[in-house]
Amino acid sequence: MIEQSTPADPHKIVMTTLPYPPGPRNGRLPGEQWWAFRRDPLAFLTRMARQHGDIVCFRVGPRQLYLLNHPDFIKAVLVDDQRNFVKSQAFQRARVLLGDGLLTSEGELHLRQRRMIQPAFSQARIAGYAQYMVEGAASISRNWQDGQVVDMQAEMAHLTMGIVTRALFGVDVDDEASELRQATADLVAQFNLLTSPVYAWMQRLPARLAGWLPINRSARRAAQRLEDLVQGMIASRRGNGNQADDLLARLLAAQDGETGMSDRQVRDEVMTLFLAGHGTTANALTWTWYLLAQSPAVGARLHAELSGVLNGRHPSAVDLESLPYTRRVLSESLRLYPPAWVIARQALADYPLGGYCIPRGATVLISPWVTQRDPRYFSDPLRFDPERWRPGQQAGRPLFAYFPFGGGPRVCIGEHFAWMAMTLALAILAQDWKPGLLPGCQLTVQPAITLRPRNGLRMILQSRKPQDR
Repeated sequence: MIEQSTPADPHKIVMTTLPYPPGPRNGRLPGEQWWAFRRDPLAFLTRMARQHGDIVCFRVGPRQLYLLNHPDFIKAVLVDDQRNFVKSQAFQRARVLLGDGLLTSEGELHLRQRRMIQPAFSQARIAGYAQYMVEGAASISRNWQDGQVVDMQAEMAHLTMGIVTRALFGVDVDDEASELRQATADLVAQFNLLTSPVYAWMQRLPARLAGWLPINRSARRAAQRLEDLVQGMIASRRGNGNQADDLLARLLAAQDGETGMSDRQVRDEVMTLFLAGHGTTANALTWTWYLLAQSPAVGARLHAELSGVLNGRHPSAVDLESLPYTRRVLSESLRLYPPAWVIARQALADYPLGGYCIPRGATVLISPWVTQRDPRYFSDPLRFDPERWRPGQQAGRPLFAYFPFGGGPRVCIGEHFAWMAMTLALAILAQDWKPGLLPGCQLTVQPAITLRPRNGLRMILQSRKPQDR
């Protein structure tokens, strides 16, 4: 690893300023770096950071990218000078799917929408959602059978989709869950295409020809299915006088001066919160089961805490403080497998950082996957060790050495919602079940819009309940 000193002021440009930060030379073959990045972006970014330091400059196709891998630099972009950065070009393209929701909107529109939505994620309101989280996890547990083989990713998506739609929008989608999961998967594939140079080529095709491409046809069907769901929720709520007390009611009643939110704005926010709200939480729980299946000692200690505190009953929001090891297990899972594996920003103006200058228009990459596996901040970083999160073990660790929910004004608005949902779901399911990996399981990590197992995660259920055994 190349040692790179960090100046006391990360924005200071010293006399030894170079035109570009360290980085790889052009490959022997045209497009070699582009191919390496597209083939395995996790390995590529990790290698760049370990070989070249905390600011790395490299080219992927026509784009010049800057990878930041120091907590001070990450804080500078996400917090201190966040106004100089906007979402990357890929997320701007995502407006095709999400409209101007919280993930894609910028400036005053983003601030206004976030102010409207934030009260729905206050501590008091989140505690009120606990019943939906408990009921959803309990329903999954009742349906599982000893010795059953399940796709854990699909099971967790079913669970979190039900939690989000019931808690935030007052809708039960249990009967449509399988269809909606497939529609969501098709849209994820479309988003991956949006981030590819192939998308620019497709934009030059005649509209009729592009529309017949298989990925566009499936994405169009998926988008229409989700559009029908969202518009149905809005129409139903307005039809009954909007009497409920949830996020959808707040969106429909929101006022901005004398003007209420348009139907389109409501649709964009509901679509964004539906897709982002359940997908990231489902993937985090899926990776947690994967890690527990390989760590019997951690699983045994987790079960001991759950048995001692809950003694077979379902948890509630007030039990969360009594389950510290459960929280540590999830914290460590999010460290190793952060659903948001990369954060991309585009510089609005030339930006001095760490003795170099990031030029206007350049794309900056920040990767929780890379930084949260850095041996400078986490000893034996690839080991699954929940004890890292004991209070005394965290002292001296930089704030942005760990940031699975992002940071700054654009930190994930549903962070506390996700923590409660994950903790309650894991507490209910791990009390009664011990899922194991199928023999010969070969799991491949897929860094799509979120970090997910490619082709799901098949596990075999072992019941802890005496009547099942």
